[in-house]
Amino acid sequence: MVDPVELQIFNNLFSAVAQEMGAVLQRTAFSPNIKERRDFSCAIFDRHGRLIAQAAHIPVHLGSMPLSVKEVIKALKLEEGDMAVLNDPYRGGTHLPDITVVAPVYYEGELLFYVANRAHHSDVGGVSAGSMPLSTSLFQEGLVIPPVKGVVGEEINRDFLELLKANSRSPVEREGDFKAQVMANRIGIRRLKELLSKYSPIKLEAMGEALLDYSERMIRSFISEIPDGTYTFGDFMEDDGVGGRDFRINVLLTIKGDRAVVDFSPSYPQSRGSINSVRAIALSSTLYVFKCLAGDDVPPNEGILRPIEVITKKGTIVDADFPSAVSAGNVETSQRLVDVLLGALSKAIPERIPAASQGTMNNLSFGGKGFTYYETIGGGAGAHPEADGESAVQTHMTNTLNTPVEALELYYPVEVTAYRIRENSGGEGLKRGGDGIVREILFKEEVELTVISERRVHRPYGLMGGLPGKPGKNLLIKENGEVVELPSKFTITVKPGQRVRIETPGGGGWGHKKV
Repeated sequence: MVDPVELQIFNNLFSAVAQEMGAVLQRTAFSPNIKERRDFSCAIFDRHGRLIAQAAHIPVHLGSMPLSVKEVIKALKLEEGDMAVLNDPYRGGTHLPDITVVAPVYYEGELLFYVANRAHHSDVGGVSAGSMPLSTSLFQEGLVIPPVKGVVGEEINRDFLELLKANSRSPVEREGDFKAQVMANRIGIRRLKELLSKYSPIKLEAMGEALLDYSERMIRSFISEIPDGTYTFGDFMEDDGVGGRDFRINVLLTIKGDRAVVDFSPSYPQSRGSINSVRAIALSSTLYVFKCLAGDDVPPNEGILRPIEVITKKGTIVDADFPSAVSAGNVETSQRLVDVLLGALSKAIPERIPAASQGTMNNLSFGGKGFTYYETIGGGAGAHPEADGESAVQTHMTNTLNTPVEALELYYPVEVTAYRIRENSGGEGLKRGGDGIVREILFKEEVELTVISERRVHRPYGLMGGLPGKPGKNLLIKENGEVVELPSKFTITVKPGQRVRIETPGGGGWGHKKV
C-alpha cells in the first residue's frame, strides 16, 4: 500500500523536473513562439516510454508524446549522452513544426527513464512561410524527420542541424530553438539523476508505477459516476482549405461501469486538405477531456487512458492515411474532437459539461526576408452550469500565452493596431459564453501570410437552451480603407500598409436566459 502523502510528494518531484525543463527551454529559446508564447511541452517517461509526468504545458501534446518516445525506443539504441529527434506525425508526432527531442536517463549504467520535450518551430520548410500551409500532402508541409540521433555522446549532430537549418526560412532561429531543447533535456537528466541518487532507482521506479495506478483509479472512479449507456454527438469541420466543406466528426461514447469506449470511427473520410489528424490527436483529446472532468488532483500521466478504449478508423479525418496533409489537424481538428466528446458527455452528465468554447486556435503565420512568425489567438470559453465563460483566453487543446504587442513589434516589421476583447460575441444564456478577441496587425513590409481557422460558419454550440457564440471573421484592410472578408483558411501576399484583422469566436451560452 502506497502512502498517499508520499505519493503526492513524488508526483510533485516528477512534475517539478518537467517544469524546470520548461523554464530552461523558454529562457534559452530564440523564437518568440517558444520564448513568449510558450508553445512547448516537457515530460518524464519510464524506461518503457510510458508518460509519468508532464508540466502544465500543451494538452494536445499530452497523449501524443508517449507515442513518439515509443517510436524512438523501437527505432534507435540511445546510449548515455545521445538524444533522438523526430517530428513525423505518423510516428507519434502531431504536425511537422512540432519537433520532439528525446533523451535516455542512465544511472550507474542502467537505463531507467526518458525525458522529452516538444516545441513548435515557426518554420520547418514547406510551401508557405510558417509551415502551416493549405496543403494536400504531408510533403508540402515541410521537412519530415523520422527518429534520428540529433545528439551523439553529448555532441550535437552537426549534419542533422545543418539539414534542419537548410530546410527553414529562418535558420538562425531553428538552431537556437533546437539547442534550447537540448539544454532542457540536459537539465531534466541532471535533476532525475539527483533524485535517483537520493531515493534509489527501485524507489523512483516504484513511485512512477504507483502514479500510473493512482491516475487510473481516479479516472475509473469518475467514469463510474457517469450513467451507463451509449451517447452520441457530432459537429463539423467547416472546410479543408482546398474546396472541401462540412466534414462531420462523430463520436459514439459507451459507458459501462468504470470503463469508457470512445469511438470516433463514424467520422467522415479524410479530406484533401490539411485538417486531417492522426490517431495521436484523438488520444490526446480524449485524455484531456477525461482529465479535466475528473479534477485537478489527477496526475497527468498515461494511467488516465487505461480504463478508456479509443477507437478510430484508418482513412477518416481523425486517423488519416500516410501521406495525407495534417498540419491543421493538430490545431483545429483537435478542438472539434473535444467539442464532440464534451457534447456526448453533456447527454449523460449535463450538470458538469460546459458549452462549446471557440473551437479554433486561429492560427496566423507569416514570413518575409529572413523571418517567420507563428501564433494562435485566443477567444471565448464556453459557459458552464455554474459560471459564465471566460473571455479572451486560449481554450482546450492549446495552452499557450499570447505574444505581447511589444515583443511582436520588436521582432518583426509590424504594428499591432488593435488588440481587445470582442464585446458581445459570447452566446446568451443563463450563463453567458465568453467573448472573443479582435487582433489587427499592420504590415510594414511585404509578407506571405497564412491563416488556418474554424468556426467562421458553424458557430460554437450552446447547451441546455443557451445560444451559440458568434462566428469569427478574417478581414484584409487595404491601404485605401477597403475591407475584404477572407475565408477561414487562406494564404495571401500582404503589401506594406495593409492590415489583417482577426475577430475570434465567442463561446456558447449555457441554460435558458431568465426573462
